[in-house]
Amino acid sequence: MRSTLWLSFFAAILAAWWVMYAMSLDMDLDLLGRPGEMGAAMAAMDPRMPMYMPMANFGPLFWMWAIMMAAMMLPTLVPTLRAYEDLMISANGTRTGWLGVLLGYFIVWVVFAAAITGAQLALLFGGVIDMLGIARSPWVGGGLLLVVGLFQFTRAKEICHGVCHAPAMYFLGHWRTGFAGGLRMGLGLGAFCVGCCWGFMALGFVGGVMNLAWMGLATLFMVIEKLPQIGHVVTKPMGILLCLAGLAVMIGG
Repeated sequence: MRSTLWLSFFAAILAAWWVMYAMSLDMDLDLLGRPGEMGAAMAAMDPRMPMYMPMANFGPLFWMWAIMMAAMMLPTLVPTLRAYEDLMISANGTRTGWLGVLLGYFIVWVVFAAAITGAQLALLFGGVIDMLGIARSPWVGGGLLLVVGLFQFTRAKEICHGVCHAPAMYFLGHWRTGFAGGLRMGLGLGAFCVGCCWGFMALGFVGGVMNLAWMGLATLFMVIEKLPQIGHVVTKPMGILLCLAGLAVMIGG
């Protein structure tokens, strides 16, 4: 049972990345998010044109973000699920509780996917980003990098990261049994995770929301940030790098 659940979990992550790759090919983008001829024409389109454009409609755009949440955020949940498994030995945790934690966590990120979909459409129709989700002005892109970088130094980041970095402490303080208990804990952990990592999702508007290399690097950092051994030492250095990158983009632009 344990092996089957873990294999299914990692298979879902791989499937999500494959779907994202297929989407990027359909949009005529390479792995770095660089458009070909068709992709460049799509980026220049006006979302108000009288034709159906998936990237200007909530349904397909939400689907894209939901898949992206699975691809990027499920890998960061591994330490949390492992912590729950450890408590299955010393406490009365169950496999259904494990599934509840996973479902609750993902529900929160799907809600976030809906919110960022709405934000992307507002930015698109406001002329702030293009059809590929990339900021049109270096001041917007650089400013976003700067905001996310500064957030790394805030108390809110510290609190949210503390929960994500040490999920066992959260479980001990909020322990609930069974599937419903796991679901409740998963919702709470998901909320803290959104508070910790929302900025790295928003940075998709800098490198491109379908730039697989850009989002892959964001995923890698979020995984490292939640590792128990080293996660606490990388948060502020990344904040410095993001702030410097933001200033460079604004000055260079």
